[in-house]
Amino acid sequence: MEKDLGKINKKEGTDIIVRIDDFGGNIGLTIREFVTSDRYTGFTKNGTRIPADKIAEFKDMLSSVSEEEIKKMQEEAEEKAQEETQQKASKDEPSDDEVL
Repeated sequence: MEKDLGKINKKEGTDIIVRIDDFGGNIGLTIREFVTSDRYTGFTKNGTRIPADKIAEFKDMLSSVSEEEIKKMQEEAEEKAQEETQQKASKDEPSDDEVL
């Protein structure tokens, strides 16, 4: 028994599939990468499985995620990346002593 709940595109050729399935007689929620390429099409080893008795706990964790908090963290990460890029660029510029 398996029931696909949804799919999120991660990047070209790779999706994240969320499904409820039966693996070895154990029902659970599987979150796994699915790739489509010339060499291989199918699920990868990348992913995780939440046992049925832990799904409610997992849902509570997801519900606690604040979109505002995620957005703030993304903005902070972008600012840090820009600062690091600027610092690297300033190190690559020759100093006055080197120009002479």
